[in-house]
Amino acid sequence: MRNEQELSSLSLLGNQGTVYADDYKPSLLETFDNKHPDNEYVVTFDCPEFTTLCPKTGQPDFGHIYISYIPRQKMVESKSLKLYLFSFRNHGDFHEDCVNIIMKDLRELMDPKYIEVKGIFMPRGGISIYPFANWGDADHEQLARERRAAMLSELSAR
Repeated sequence: MRNEQELSSLSLLGNQGTVYADDYKPSLLETFDNKHPDNEYVVTFDCPEFTTLCPKTGQPDFGHIYISYIPRQKMVESKSLKLYLFSFRNHGDFHEDCVNIIMKDLRELMDPKYIEVKGIFMPRGGISIYPFANWGDADHEQLARERRAAMLSELSAR
């Protein structure tokens, strides 16, 4: 069980006075220590209600975001991730930008061994967009290449 000292850096979890950011705010992200850094395992978040704005028209865009990573020493706390993703609600950026921004922010926050972010956005004007961004450290570069190739194969099979 985690002790109070281990949880002291988490200000959002259990906070009843949650404030939702009006615009993109990466400073909302919080981490906790990985108690199993000797194990190589995958953590996946499924975020089915992601919203952002078209940077040109201001129209809302709706997407499904999947985040998977292999942790090193730090892990992202899920409530802070939820609030961070919500902060995109009034942010104007293209789908591809949002997916890359999320990946880069989480990479900078946690320094994972591997991370990938996939977006499945609802059609606008009859076109769906499925951006995918990933990164792996020196030991996981091959995994990153394989996952990108798998994504290309998956999308071309549709």
